Amino acid sequence: MAFQDLREFIAFLEKRGQLKRISAPVNCELEITEITDRVSKAGGPALLFEQVQGPAPDGPDGAKRTYDIPVLINTFGSYERMAWALGVEHLDQLGDRIKKWLDLVQNHPPEGLLEKAKLLPELAELVRIGPRTVHHAPCQEVVHTEDLSLDQFPILKCWPGDAGRYITLPLVHTLDPQTGKRNVGMYRLQVHDERTLGMHWQIHKGGAAHYRDAAHTHRRMEVAVALGADPATIYAASAPLPPGIDELLFAGFLRRQPVPVVQCKTVNIKVPANAEIVLEGYVDTNELAPEGPFGDHTGHYTPVEPYPVMHLTAITHRRHPIYPTIIVGKPPMEDAYLGKASERFFLHLLRVVLPEVVDMNMPIEGGFHNVIIVSIRKSYPGQAKKVMCAIWGTMLLMLSKFIIVVDADVNVHNLREVLFRVGNNVDPRRDTLIVDGPVDALDHSSPYEKFGWKMGLDATAKLPEEGHPRPWPPDIVMSPEIRDLVTRRWKEYGF
Repeated sequence: MAFQDLREFIAFLEKRGQLKRISAPVNCELEITEITDRVSKAGGPALLFEQVQGPAPDGPDGAKRTYDIPVLINTFGSYERMAWALGVEHLDQLGDRIKKWLDLVQNHPPEGLLEKAKLLPELAELVRIGPRTVHHAPCQEVVHTEDLSLDQFPILKCWPGDAGRYITLPLVHTLDPQTGKRNVGMYRLQVHDERTLGMHWQIHKGGAAHYRDAAHTHRRMEVAVALGADPATIYAASAPLPPGIDELLFAGFLRRQPVPVVQCKTVNIKVPANAEIVLEGYVDTNELAPEGPFGDHTGHYTPVEPYPVMHLTAITHRRHPIYPTIIVGKPPMEDAYLGKASERFFLHLLRVVLPEVVDMNMPIEGGFHNVIIVSIRKSYPGQAKKVMCAIWGTMLLMLSKFIIVVDADVNVHNLREVLFRVGNNVDPRRDTLIVDGPVDALDHSSPYEKFGWKMGLDATAKLPEEGHPRPWPPDIVMSPEIRDLVTRRWKEYGF
């Protein structure tokens, strides 16, 4: 089903026993993080904190204020809730739809009139699911253009070493200064004061590309930040889409209906009309300010670095908004499940150029992008290393530190089976590929910022042409007849 807004999804989760309301007073500085971390790691439900407290502005030390805005967190914190958010019962069900959608938006031309006729319904759907402009929106029920203050929102301070409070689940909207095309990304925002935010635009992200292009003309760059759209649109902001593909079009595909958008009040950007809160403003391309430290998904604090500053020109919101957020830290946490949805997206993106790929796993324990395990149908020498190089050349997969390639019959999601193949199939000198290149800006292990070394392991069975002249031993496999016999008589054995 398609959820019209975040509130419909909250009601859906509550009906299925997947949301817990917490009415006890809870502080938005550290306390919500500790509660959520325990619940997330235990596989618990989404949490709605209804009585959130925080430091009183201009009050004495120890004084508390109670916000009239509840905090929603751990919304996507399970495979089940992540699948529901995207309108399916299981994340694997997205596969065929994603492949068809990629074929359409990348304009693969059909051959012949018959094929064009077959494609018409899909093309009609592509037009139908594009963003739809409306003139009245829930996210603009209350408009502030003079009395602007971020202090009205229960923005979390997540970890003791954080530089301050951070907005961690934003949909950051920018426009390409050359083409006007939209980008919607998810980049953390540090609260500097009640009217300015630190914009964490990492160098490899779409928003950063818009910022660099705008800097050539030394002009202000308009920005709009939406908080709390429908769940599919929230995910779309984090999705690793190919360059030039509109995130709101992708969200419409996931929802099977258009995302309603509304024109902002002070900037020339359209945002999801059913959002809870919208922050409008601009970034001066000549202005940088220290951002961080921040406790990140690596399980460590990222250092202080200069990043752009967003100045607010308006705040709009619903009459009684909900503040959605997320915490990151040592996995597993809520962001891991957003990552697993993107893993399924990457799989079908890879298959476009690597048809030999069978499956892939980006383990939560590897910080999602640090380790990739991929299985292939191997048919010629050197194919595993070819696949490694192709993955390192594919969008944000270029940041992967370790790639393990196994044969098609290996279950990449069974880490015991994968490690068994690594231990038995890999000769370190022959089967290791080490390359240098770009690495994640958050990677503290590299001696250089944003540049380092990466390793691939070929754990496939080796061919003679790959430097293994000895016969490759066959796997131990029980005969099918005995397996069937034991299956039929299993209860007789007393199990």
